[in-house]
Amino acid sequence: MTSGAAKELEGRVAIVTGAGRGIGRAIAEHLAAQGAKVVVADIGTSIAGEGADPAVAEATARAIGSSAVAFSDSVASPSTAAACVALAKERFGGLDIVVNNAAILRDAFIFKGNAEDWEAVLRNNLSAAWYLLAAATPLLREQGKSGRGGAGGYGWGRIVNIVSTAGFYGNYGQAAYASAKAGLLGLTRVVALDMQRNAVTCNAVAPFAATRVTDSIKPANDAQASYKARALKVHPRHVANVVGWLAADAAAKVSGQLFGVRGREVFLFSQARPLVRLAGAGDWTSATLAAAAEAEFAKAYLPLTTDLEVFNSEPLV
Repeated sequence: MTSGAAKELEGRVAIVTGAGRGIGRAIAEHLAAQGAKVVVADIGTSIAGEGADPAVAEATARAIGSSAVAFSDSVASPSTAAACVALAKERFGGLDIVVNNAAILRDAFIFKGNAEDWEAVLRNNLSAAWYLLAAATPLLREQGKSGRGGAGGYGWGRIVNIVSTAGFYGNYGQAAYASAKAGLLGLTRVVALDMQRNAVTCNAVAPFAATRVTDSIKPANDAQASYKARALKVHPRHVANVVGWLAADAAAKVSGQLFGVRGREVFLFSQARPLVRLAGAGDWTSATLAAAAEAEFAKAYLPLTTDLEVFNSEPLV
């Protein structure tokens, strides 16, 4: 947005997780520039979820200014997620926008992975989002009944979950990360339905941008090396612009959708729905199902291409 743009989010309050760096920071800065007060929630951990540094959230909040406050405890527990929501209400008077962006990465082939890493990734990338929304949505519903946002009815409630194309394409060695991100898409759909009567929207955004996740890619072939080089050209501000649109009045009727952002390209993705139907005259046997599947399903099977392969083309930056 240019400096002369209208402040579309004046009066609103946002929580952005993983807001100390990368995409999360770009989103927090953009929402603040549009008039929102922002809770910068970031534990300051490594990309693998190891260690913590409160200075990360504090530095971002300080850079944004008086419209931001740092929260440096992990929201990957119900109590700290509730404390984050309480901070937004106490410091800024309410909560209107929740962006679940925080994620960690512990890759391993399925035959080499360990349960501790699996559980850590799901806790940080999926359960934390649920904890935060479980704490935030009662407040969003309460505000809808109390008249927050003016006489026209509450229309400020927005939830954006940052997912990944790995969650619906898959990628080598990313069982935990892809599963968590796929689960986050499922959570998006359910929350969109649960909050529909309260005029609170919930959408998912799959980003392509230069982040610590992108930087951590260890190319196994020339195609992956090419993908990484291209992805590192894409600034996170493009993702922030789309999140800003979803948070604004213009997207009040948009909910339950899955978007992708790659530079100046914005995608609306399809979501899993039946493509082809087989109806048997009687109970299927292996032979009759195999014949029918070859005739009707085979032409619609999806190839085993990874997200890195599908989007390995020059981005619009």
